Amino acid sequence: MSSLSHSHPESLLPSSSSPHTDRPVDDASTVAPSEIAVGVIIGRASEYFDFFVYGIASALVFPTVFFPFVDRLEGTLYAFVIFSFAFLARPLGTALFMEIQRLWGRGVKLGIALFLLGVSTVGMAFLPGYVTLGFWSIAFLSMFRFLQGIALGGSWDGLPSLLALSAPPQRRGWYAMIPQIGAPVGFIVASGLFLYLHSQLSNTDFLDWGWRYPFYVAFAINVVALFARLRLVVTDEYERLLKKHGLEPAPVLELVRDRGSNLLIGAFAALASYALFHLVTVFPLSWIGLQSTQPINDVLTIQLLGAVIAIPCVVASGWIADRIGRRSTLGILAGLIAVFSLFAPLLLNGGALGQKVFILLGFSLLGLSYGQAAGAVTANFEAHYRYTGAALTSDLAWLIGAAFAPLVALGLSVHFGLAAVSVYLLSGAVCTLVALHINRARELRG
Repeated sequence: MSSLSHSHPESLLPSSSSPHTDRPVDDASTVAPSEIAVGVIIGRASEYFDFFVYGIASALVFPTVFFPFVDRLEGTLYAFVIFSFAFLARPLGTALFMEIQRLWGRGVKLGIALFLLGVSTVGMAFLPGYVTLGFWSIAFLSMFRFLQGIALGGSWDGLPSLLALSAPPQRRGWYAMIPQIGAPVGFIVASGLFLYLHSQLSNTDFLDWGWRYPFYVAFAINVVALFARLRLVVTDEYERLLKKHGLEPAPVLELVRDRGSNLLIGAFAALASYALFHLVTVFPLSWIGLQSTQPINDVLTIQLLGAVIAIPCVVASGWIADRIGRRSTLGILAGLIAVFSLFAPLLLNGGALGQKVFILLGFSLLGLSYGQAAGAVTANFEAHYRYTGAALTSDLAWLIGAAFAPLVALGLSVHFGLAAVSVYLLSGAVCTLVALHINRARELRG
C-alpha cells in the first residue's frame, strides 16, 4: 500500500488542452465538457438500466419461467450461467463494431449497436417460457443475452475517454466519476420498477406477464438514448474533437499484440469494484430469496436506498481522487473492500438487520470505489490505442470481475458457506492492489 500513497492524479491521464471547466475543449468548436458529460450520463444510465433489468429478472423470474424442471437453486444457477453470456460477448462486440466504425463511421456503428440492443431486449420481453416452448425458450434466451453483449460492446462511443481528456489537470478525478453515476441511476429505475410490479401484482401475474414490462421500458429508453447520443457524436464538432485527441479505432489484434499487458493491468486494477458490484445488487436477491429470511420487496427497497446512497459516494470519489490521486483512491478502497469481505458472512447470516447493513455498506463502498474504477490506467495507452484500449479494458474488467460473480457467489455460499463469498471478494481486492502496484512500478521504470 505504501507505493500507492505517492500517486498523483496527473500521472493517470494526459494533460488537457483546456485549463477551465467552463471553456470549450477545442477553441475551434462550441463543445464544452458539460455537453460531453450529459451525453456520457445518458448513454451509461440507459445501458445500466438494461443491465439491471436482466440481472434482477435472472434472480426473481427466470428460474421459474425458464427452468421449472429443476429446483429453485439449480434454476437460479442456470439463469446466472446465461447472465454471464453478455460479458463473454462484449469483447467480441467491441472488435466487430470497431471494424464497422472504420468502414462506415461512428454514427452507423452506434445506430446498429443500440438497435441490436433494443431488439434483443424486446425479444426477451415477448419470449414465451419453458412451458410453451420447452428448451427452445432457453436457447432463445441465451441467444438474446449473447446479442445484448455484442451490442453493449459495440455501443462504445468514446465520449468517456473524450471527457477524461477534456478534464483540467486538477479535476480529473471529478470528471472520471461522471460516467459512473449512470450505474446507481440505472439501478434505481430498474429496481424501482420491479419493486412496484412485484408489490402490486400477485405472484402468478408477476411471473406470467408483469416481469415483461421493465423490458418494454428498456426498449423505450434505448430509443431515447440512441437519438440523444447520435445528436452528440455525429456532429462535426465532436468528430473534430475525437480526431484531434486520436480517439479512433485501432486494429484489435495489433492492440492485443503490442499492449496486451496494459489491457490486463487495467482490467485487474478495477477488479475489487466489479466483484463487489454484483455481490450487492444481484446476489442478495438470489441468496436471500432462497433463504427466505425476509420478503423480496424489503430487499428491493433497501437496495433502492443503497443505490441512492451510492450516488453521493460516487460524487465524493471524484473529490477524494483530486486530492490524493486516483490510484491511491482505488488502493485505499480495495483495502476497505477487503475488510468488508471479512465481515460479509457475519452480516449475511445476521438476519434481516445484518443483511440490510451488508447491502447499505456494500453500496457505499461500491460508490466510492466504482466512481474511479473506469479507465484508471488507460493513460498507459498511446493516443493511437486509447480509444480501442479503453473499450477493451472495460470489457475485460466486466468479464473477469463481474460476469460470473452471482454464479460463483451463490454456488460457493450454498455448497461451502458464506465464508467462501468472503474469500471470493477478498481475492478481488488483492488483485486490484497487485495490479495497481505493478502499474506504479512500470511507470517508475518508464
